[in-house]
Amino acid sequence: MINDKVLSIILGGGQGTRLYPLTASRSKPAVPIAGKYRLVDIPISNCINSNIKRMFVLTQFNSASLNRHIKNTYHFSFFSSAFVDVLAAEQTPGNKTWFQGTADAVRQSMHHFLEHDFEYALILSGDQLYQMDFNKMIDAHINTGADISIATIPVNAKDATSFGILKTNEDNLITSFIEKPNSDLLPEWTSPVSPDMEKQGKNHLASMGIYIFNRDLLVDLMNDPKTIDFGKEIIPQSINKHKTISFQYEGYWTDIGNIDSFFEANIGITDDIPKFNLYDIDQRVYTRARILPTSKISGTNLDKTVIAEGCIVHASKIEKSVIGIRSRIGKETTIINTYMMGCDAYESLEEIEENNIKILLGIGERCFIKNAILDKNIRIGDDVRINGGSHLEDKETDTYVIKEGIVVIKKGAIIPNGFVI
Repeated sequence: MINDKVLSIILGGGQGTRLYPLTASRSKPAVPIAGKYRLVDIPISNCINSNIKRMFVLTQFNSASLNRHIKNTYHFSFFSSAFVDVLAAEQTPGNKTWFQGTADAVRQSMHHFLEHDFEYALILSGDQLYQMDFNKMIDAHINTGADISIATIPVNAKDATSFGILKTNEDNLITSFIEKPNSDLLPEWTSPVSPDMEKQGKNHLASMGIYIFNRDLLVDLMNDPKTIDFGKEIIPQSINKHKTISFQYEGYWTDIGNIDSFFEANIGITDDIPKFNLYDIDQRVYTRARILPTSKISGTNLDKTVIAEGCIVHASKIEKSVIGIRSRIGKETTIINTYMMGCDAYESLEEIEENNIKILLGIGERCFIKNAILDKNIRIGDDVRINGGSHLEDKETDTYVIKEGIVVIKKGAIIPNGFVI
């Protein structure tokens, strides 16, 4: 099988400052999404669904929770060669620095990859939301005799200025590349796309940061320590030297780079027909199999709301929100346009009494919460009002951050009774 010749390398990203405070104590791939998953589950699930089962996840910041999640989640048969391994940045006699960029991360980890037999390296980002059959891309790579393949997505002129844009000919051969072009240059940077994409005005090809390299070429390219990034250096320098093919993808794909895109992607799951389909039996998203009870809901008006397992909900109204595992919500509380990540454990009555806990895990009674992200293990008291929106200025305190009108309650924060944002 061709999949046995593929090794997947998932790039965990840098410090994740644009996703702060969600990345204050965890790496970007470990950030919880959709109420019960982690970002890293997306590329891993896409690999498993494509029958690619040898994966390395490269990271260097706050990797403890990522390690724990992967160790507790991805177990394969003893008689299989399948694995998901986390490689954190490590100092070696030959290298004393941390990862300087995406290509440098691969270079520093190359000795681990070369212990395995593979012909093709599939390089993925750890912070994107999409469902893709990599077999189609691998087949196209082999059939065209490509040295490098780049997954591309057609975008309109408005979005094109935010991406690396590739120009192709009729045979999908990439002829040139420009990083985040000015809008006045765009008329020269159109490429052949499908009639459907043409109708939508999406005739610019953006790089998705998904690459296939032939093994020997990747090893050769990694010999130059001056090249530290795939998008900025390796790809532009390779286009005219090596046969580089575009593989066009027309499904849903979003790069979760900042709080705004993260919030939008999660709330989008509540749509009647979500762009990211968690209910597709052929493109399942895998995660840790927790043994949790069903959720219990009492007297709550629910509209366009997703509720994960193990929740106890007494709210009066929840609208267009995602409620994560083990969430507790008190009576007469209203939640609108909010992502609540939930809790890592339950509190017992004994613990509450012994420790004299006044504000319980979850959300108290008579609260109003709108346009917010509530990180894991928060404690919100009674009569709290959080009303996010464009009227709020960016701000950071010990317990919360406001970014572009979205109020992010920090992991483990305690919000006292009657508090107002």
